[in-house]
Amino acid sequence: MFSPLRRTLLAATLSLSFVPGLALADAPQATVYKSPYCGCCTDWEDHLREYGFKVESVERNDMNPVKQRFGVTRELASCHTAKVDGYVIEGHVPAEDILRLLEERPEGVRGLAVPGMPAGSPGMEIGRTDPYQVLTFDDQGRVSVYASYD
Repeated sequence: MFSPLRRTLLAATLSLSFVPGLALADAPQATVYKSPYCGCCTDWEDHLREYGFKVESVERNDMNPVKQRFGVTRELASCHTAKVDGYVIEGHVPAEDILRLLEERPEGVRGLAVPGMPAGSPGMEIGRTDPYQVLTFDDQGRVSVYASYD
């Protein structure tokens, strides 16, 4: 049926399709709005790339208008704001939770947020991990817990 070389090449190709970051044709696009001086924002972008996201950076000296435009309240705010497939992603949200959101597409959800800058969240790896929650939010200001990390 297949020569040994062809079987090896086919197996290698199939195994690479399961590696995060290599399925670029279907990769979600993230547009990240951030301060040009924020290192942890860049680290979070790198985290997204490790999970196969295509990342576009948009630097802003004043993030408040971006947050207002996307409906991010002070209680939800962090250092950067992203748009992924129509959803607002605020702060250091793990890529796994964004991918889950894109798969589940819960009704009425505007986006995900990790308020503040919790230690140990993606982009904030500083040697310790503080507990934090990933929250969903909607256009009416309702918030609920989407994931918890200890």
